[in-house]
Amino acid sequence: MTNKRFVSIRWKVLLAFFLIIGLSSFVMARTMTRLMSDYMVDQRVRSDRAGLEKWAVQAAPLLFAADTETLSWRMAEAGREMNGRVLLIDRDGKVQTDTFHEANGTRVNVPEVADVLSGAASVGHGVYSLDSGEKAKEGQLKAFGIGDEWVSYSTASLVHASDVIGVIMLVSSAREMVKSMNTVRENMLMIYAAVVLAALLSGMIFTRVITKPIGELTAVIRQMSKGTFSARVPEHGSGEIRQLASAFNSMSEKLETLDQSRNQFVSNASHELKTPLATMKIMIESLIYQPEMEQELRTEFLTDVNLEIDRLSRIVSELLTLVHADSHSMKLDREKMSLSAVVKETAHRLEPLIEQKKQTLSLQLQDSGDMFADREKLKQVVYNILDNAVKYTQEGGQVQVSLQRVGRDVLLQITDDGPGIPRDSLPHVFDRFYRVDRARSRESGGTGLGLSIAQQIVALHGGIIRVDSEEGKGTTFTVELPLHKG
Repeated sequence: MTNKRFVSIRWKVLLAFFLIIGLSSFVMARTMTRLMSDYMVDQRVRSDRAGLEKWAVQAAPLLFAADTETLSWRMAEAGREMNGRVLLIDRDGKVQTDTFHEANGTRVNVPEVADVLSGAASVGHGVYSLDSGEKAKEGQLKAFGIGDEWVSYSTASLVHASDVIGVIMLVSSAREMVKSMNTVRENMLMIYAAVVLAALLSGMIFTRVITKPIGELTAVIRQMSKGTFSARVPEHGSGEIRQLASAFNSMSEKLETLDQSRNQFVSNASHELKTPLATMKIMIESLIYQPEMEQELRTEFLTDVNLEIDRLSRIVSELLTLVHADSHSMKLDREKMSLSAVVKETAHRLEPLIEQKKQTLSLQLQDSGDMFADREKLKQVVYNILDNAVKYTQEGGQVQVSLQRVGRDVLLQITDDGPGIPRDSLPHVFDRFYRVDRARSRESGGTGLGLSIAQQIVALHGGIIRVDSEEGKGTTFTVELPLHKG
């Protein structure tokens, strides 16, 4: 019975939760203690060093001039200011002035003094035991007991005419610093113990909340596996469980939407394919059952059949393009190319239609748009957008194309002064088979796939495409592409 309890998901989660919180809190407590200790030591060193360097500047000329009386008075003042014992040591390591008047005339043999006199360092600092003379290693101070007596040695060089002529040394108590470190350590341990206890209690509540809705989630998953995409999980509880339920419901909604979109796509595609087939069937039947049809009318019928075949072929080709894009099998054949050249070539292809509609096409190509991209696919993007602009702009209207560099991107904008797009239609412009004006789209031979394909190609190049339009004031399509260097 006990074994089964402790192998249940509740106890596994509780143990994992306790270990994660406990270990992370322990590491954080140790890290914070070390950082605070290092900070206190660093602040002490900086403070001592700043004071010593200040008094070193004043003491150097006095030591060089052997003005012992002034030196003694100055060092006493320095000791009071820095709250410690100050020793002035000459280049031979002999104490010239001691504010405690105990070491005058003796030699000081500590590494901090020796390093400065030898030129190995200009300043030094160390913490030593008063009892044994042992020097504390880095990071060791936090382990000292409150009753231990340790002192801080700080040194700075005395320089005159670019030569080191002596050392000024500050001896001060490290008791308060060590005491503060131990206080920080004790506080951190108390916080750590409180966090672990709180983690244990909250973990017990947390695991109970987790296990309760597991059964509900499992039941709904079984329904989803049978194809019931409308199934939803009740979103009760809090924290990760609620997030899990929300994420699962979001996934269910997306699957349901995807299933509906698939059905709608199949329906639209079937309708688009059926229309040219029905038209061709009527025309071919007319040719079959009217053998005496005039040659001119027969030619007209056959021409229409040929156009419908072209339209059918174009629909199939565009559908295959979208299928490749959806399956991520569309590949880019990148090469060094000029986007401005593509725009000029597309504009030239559309000249007959532009002249027929007595429109004005203005090209403002401020940059060559040299990039490493798939020329043919980008040509399709430019053609689809510019062809739409020309077709949907009234006779005598204006179409403007601008190309400019913005940072590391190239910006292509195609603007027309046509009827514009209604506000409620803007979010659906790039949807497949969507037409703002269905009647006019069919007359112009549009399939409702061109903009969707353009969006896929632009995205494949790492760019973005957007549309801005106001009904009655025209439309602007903007394509932003990164400039890849070959």
